[in-house]
Amino acid sequence: MSTIFCSSPRAFIFIVQQKFCAAEKEGTGGVPVAKVAIPVRFIAQIYRKIFPEVRTQLLYWEKRAEEIPNRELRKQALASMRQKRFHCQGGAVFALLAGENYREAVRFIVAYQTISDYLDNLCDRSNSQDPGDFAALHEALRHCLSLHAEIPPGSEYYRFRNDKEDGGYLRELVQTCREVLRKTKHYGSMEEELLRLCTLYCALQIHKHAPVSERVPRLRSWFREHKEWASDMDWHEFSACAGSTLGIFSLVSYGLTGKMTPELARKIAEGYFPYIQGFHILLDYLIDQEEDRAGGDLNFCFYYESEEIMLRRLFHFFRMAKLQAGQLPDAAFHLWIVKGLPGLYLSDGKVSRNAGLKRLAKPLIREGGWTGKFFYWQAKLYRLILNRKGKPFS
Repeated sequence: MSTIFCSSPRAFIFIVQQKFCAAEKEGTGGVPVAKVAIPVRFIAQIYRKIFPEVRTQLLYWEKRAEEIPNRELRKQALASMRQKRFHCQGGAVFALLAGENYREAVRFIVAYQTISDYLDNLCDRSNSQDPGDFAALHEALRHCLSLHAEIPPGSEYYRFRNDKEDGGYLRELVQTCREVLRKTKHYGSMEEELLRLCTLYCALQIHKHAPVSERVPRLRSWFREHKEWASDMDWHEFSACAGSTLGIFSLVSYGLTGKMTPELARKIAEGYFPYIQGFHILLDYLIDQEEDRAGGDLNFCFYYESEEIMLRRLFHFFRMAKLQAGQLPDAAFHLWIVKGLPGLYLSDGKVSRNAGLKRLAKPLIREGGWTGKFFYWQAKLYRLILNRKGKPFS
């Protein structure tokens, strides 16, 4: 079977389809092949077009990271890429919305996500707990999306820390994002929504990396300022909604089609924030609970009063996310994204090794219907392929 696994994307998709149909047999002959045909084509495009382009972009940025003069900055840049490349792979799926301009969309998504992961590492792994330092670092993300803003010298982002010399690495990432955005015909139509989502993301990063005693009070206070957007949530759920980059990737990919309008931008941003983005990040935190508890890190899933309440809220977010996705243009695509999220995260080995997570995973995967189960099986098999090649899906 390993030779089939590695032979081609077509062979891989065939195995996924067969595995999925076999798993669904309940005395009714399984799932008709026609019923999974469209997700199969969707998955095939990801493996044939998107992932090879992601690999090309990541190889370039990894080479650039290796050239960073400062040892600590180099270490964190390389670690963020090697440990979190899965973020770029997952985010790059949105490039399919860009049509023939998918390569430019991938270029933006990989650069923007690489900045996000790099800055997260710098905030997590340094001795600094200075909100001013975190705000200065995250100016880079706003500069990615503000085409009229002047980009400062690269070292300016590091002005509150001793480690400064990155050889122009962060500045080049910012410039790459701006180069792509300049190719969109109606950037002004989506700028406001892009910056709104970015501002929420940056504020979250500043608050959640503050001194431990200040984190929750800061996040609670921040939530109260924005409660009109999330009246049915608590502070930790709102924080999760702010922590995703999916809305930005969707906006930029649509922008590259040349059909962006202010109305479309608003519809996409409001479609992704809060529930789709919140569901995305809650799943991420769900599977990281054990290691976050061991490391003393903040995890939004810790703040549910019980496992039963947490599962009920995850179902609420899942159902609201599906409702929002169904109201967007290209609704089928966005529904695949939402229904695929549980399979993507819950196929992680952390789940199979934890009885509590396994118990939570089953109903969430079922809630995604046959589409969710299909994505779960393809993610499981893809992880198996990478593990056999010695390349963990991380």
